[in-house]
Formats: sequence, structure tokens, C-alpha cells
Amino acid sequence: MTLRDDLRQATLTDALTDEQLDNFASIGVVHDFSTGDELFHEGRPADHLWILLDGEIELTQQFGHEARVLTVMTEPGQWAGGHAAWGSADENAVFLVTGHALRSGHCYVVPAEALREFVERWLPLGRHILDAVYQTVRRVDATARQRESLVALGKLAAGLAHEINNPASASLRAVESLRNTSDYMLQSLVELAQHGVGADVFLELDRVRTELQQRPIAVGSALETADREEIIGEWMDERGIEFAWQMAPLLATKGVDEAWFEGVEAIVGADALGPSLQWISSTVGVAGLLSELTDTTDRISHLVQDVKTYSQMDRASLQCADLTSGIESTLTMLAPKLGGIEVIRSYGDEVPEIEVYVAELNQVWTNLIDNALDAMDGNGTLRLATSIDGDEVVIEITDSGPGIDPEVLSRVFEPFFTTKDVGSGTGLGLDISRRIVVDRHGGAISFESVPGSTTASVRLPVHH
Repeated sequence: MTLRDDLRQATLTDALTDEQLDNFASIGVVHDFSTGDELFHEGRPADHLWILLDGEIELTQQFGHEARVLTVMTEPGQWAGGHAAWGSADENAVFLVTGHALRSGHCYVVPAEALREFVERWLPLGRHILDAVYQTVRRVDATARQRESLVALGKLAAGLAHEINNPASASLRAVESLRNTSDYMLQSLVELAQHGVGADVFLELDRVRTELQQRPIAVGSALETADREEIIGEWMDERGIEFAWQMAPLLATKGVDEAWFEGVEAIVGADALGPSLQWISSTVGVAGLLSELTDTTDRISHLVQDVKTYSQMDRASLQCADLTSGIESTLTMLAPKLGGIEVIRSYGDEVPEIEVYVAELNQVWTNLIDNALDAMDGNGTLRLATSIDGDEVVIEITDSGPGIDPEVLSRVFEPFFTTKDVGSGTGLGLDISRRIVVDRHGGAISFESVPGSTTASVRLPVHH
């Protein structure tokens, strides 16, 4: 099998034309590696793109003195590096991970400069998209690494590491998803070009994408969403559209129907429908991931700042916000802990948007919900409720855990008081939450607990 054949099978390059593929196959070299070889190292210039042809490569990232495994490259076409092609003016255009071979194989290695020239020649729009994606990944990575400098803070550092774990993990998951989604976006752009989609048609397609991106999440139960997903998947499968299983979940959450698909088909035609849907869904998916990354990195930044200024919190500007959106974003980040938990929402329609310090309140929701999930130990019911009581908004978070002993309940807001195992926390979470709610917002926070039920209540004034 020739190099061209290998690249044709790779998901990253299988949509290239013969001319494009021949050109791409001429700008790099095939690198043989053996089990145990280090192929690239975190922090060194990412001046080559590594595309896996066969074998397995483990990707790790250094956190303090620990090297954490992020993922394993096993599928042909998975890639790493090449960032210097997009951030050549950026001194931080370096490998974000270290790659070690778990099983011998081959990679196709392309110099960054050659990659830049290739993309600018064949896919100018794709170059700008990848440039933006890379810069976002760099910002996320830089923020996550702030944790390392907190080791010297002792107990405060241990507490921060516990509080920061959820958004940091969410950031890493989003970065991995962002890389995969950008691959599909790039591939769809190539296919649209091959189908002769011109500027006028693409502008109409972008209008559809914008409208879909601005749509709210479709209301309905998880079962209803699953039913929509199945219908959408079957509709695309019947028409031979590739990657239907990847697109269906996102499109289902946006509540699209057959009329919407017919509208897209009327714009681009039946032949270009598949890559058009792929481009729309991947672009909307990237936007959602970027939003998640913004939220998680903001939380990390504020957590770091809270420890640095534990006695005197910074004064940030107030924002008018819907409190339920912050609660829902917290649930998204804590999704891995929700496996055996039933979540019941009771959000009051009459609850207004109020002026709050959004990122700080998100920290409160994270502390309260995470504690509730810990209390249930993977099984139970989490109830989330919002209501209006006079001139106050009331947020209640109730878990079906064993309850809190009265003696412990009287001390939950004491700094450094904790009932968790050593290394799991330092008892700062609820004290910080109290400071945010009471000192920053003029509200109140309290707990009520009986065997089998604990409710955390937060009251915030409508006019702060």
C-alpha cells in the first residue's frame, strides 16, 4: 500500500482530491517508531504535524509532578502538533502534550511551514478556523497550568485543587472534543468546495447555521430528546448521509424537524446536503465547546483569585443574569458524577434576571451541587428549584443523601472545617460560598437537614 493509499484511509485527509492528496503526500515524510519511543515532548516547539498511520501513541500532560494520560491515539488520521503553522508568531506555539509509542507503527510527519503553505493554497478558510481553535486551546492550557504554582500554598492549595478539578477536567474534555470537531469541520469545507458550492450559496448556508446556533435548547424530557435523535438519525441514514450518528445528538437538542432539513437541501441541493449538514453541526458544536471553555476557564481564574485574595475579594462588575443558566452549566461540568443521579428541575417562570457576580455565583453552585452529589455517593435524587419570595430570589438544592448530623450542621460554614477524607477538601468551599452570597450579594445561605434529605437554600435580593 502506498503513502497515498494510507492517507486516503485517514479521516483527516480522506476528503482531499487526488491532486490535493498527491500534493499533501509530497510535503512530509513517513516516520517509523518503536514501542517506548518518545515522538514529541510537551513544551517543545510544535514545528511538525504528526498524523498517525498505524500503531498507538499515548498522550500525556504534566500537572505538577504528575504526568496524566489524556488520551491514546489509535485511529489512523488522528494527529498532534503542527501548532507553529497557525501560531508562528507565538512563542508558545509548542506541543501541549508528550507522545510515547505504546505500539510500534508509522506516522506521516509534515513540517509546520509546509502545512501552512498547503492550507493557505487549498483551504484558506480552514486556516483561519484552525488558527482560532489553536489560540483558544492555548488560553485554556495556560489557565489550567496555574494550578501548579499553588502547590506551595499548603492547605489552601489542597482546597483549591479540589474546587478546581471539575472545571479543569471539563476544559480538557472540551479541548479533546474541539480537536475532533475541527477535523470534521475542515473535512466538510473540502467536500463543499468539491461540490462547487459558491459564495452566494455558502452565505445562505451560514445564515441557516447562525439561526440554528441561536436557537435555545429544545424543551422536553430526555426520552423525547432521544426519540428526536433517533428520527433525525434514521432520516439521514435513509439518504446515505455520513456521520449521521455524530450530528443527530446536537441537531436533536436544537429541535430541528424534516422541514428544516428540506430547507437546507433547497439551498445546496441533494448532492451537497451531507457535507452541508456536517459543516453546520460541527460549526455549531465548536461554538458550544468554546462557550463551555470560556465558562470553565473563567471559573478557574476566579477560584485562583479567591485564594490569593481570601480575606479581601476583588471587586468585579455586576451583570444581569438568568440564575438557571449558571446552574445548568454547573450540571454540565459535573456530568460525570451524575451517572446514577435523577435530576429534578423546578424552575419558576416568574423568577427575573438579577444583577449578580456571575462567575462567583457559579462557584457557589459548583460547591453546593458537588457536595450534594458526594452525599448521595452516586445514587439518589437531586432537586433544583428557583422561586421568588417577596423581593428575594430563592434557589434550593436538595439531595436525598443520609442527612447532616446537627452538630456538624452548626459548623458547615467554619473555615477549614470538613468531614471529608484527608486530601479531599479543606473546608473552604462553603465558607467561600457564604462570603460570595452574604458579603458580595447581600443575600443569605442556609442548610436544613433531616435523615434522607438535605436542602441548601440561597436567597439573593432582586435589587442589589
